[in-house]
Amino acid sequence: QVQLVESGGGLVQAGASLRLSCAASGNMISITTMGWYRQAPGKQREVVARISSGGSTNYADSVKGRFTISRDNAKNTVYLQMNALKTEDTAVYCCNADDFIHPGLTYTYWGQGTQVTVSS
Repeated sequence: QVQLVESGGGLVQAGASLRLSCAASGNMISITTMGWYRQAPGKQREVVARISSGGSTNYADSVKGRFTISRDNAKNTVYLQMNALKTEDTAVYCCNADDFIHPGLTYTYWGQGTQVTVSS
């Protein structure tokens, strides 16, 4: 079993920055892709950013140029630096991690989420 614990959320004003962290622990085989997702009230969960074990990244169009995803493989931790926050970034942010067990079998684990609220 793998546990993901997020931290770093909070209440900020528009234009401010926040840095989220997500640490994976437990009986991992090989953590590959890690990512951040968010879900705003009344909306479906959406991907924010993902990063491979090799460092390749992809972002939602809505956050490109403002958010940066990074990871520390030695610590099995993924980060999300969020700059120039907007009110529409308000959501619960969750991280996930893919644990590669063997070819054809990958488990995906999710954190419980951290609230990010951006006020105008």
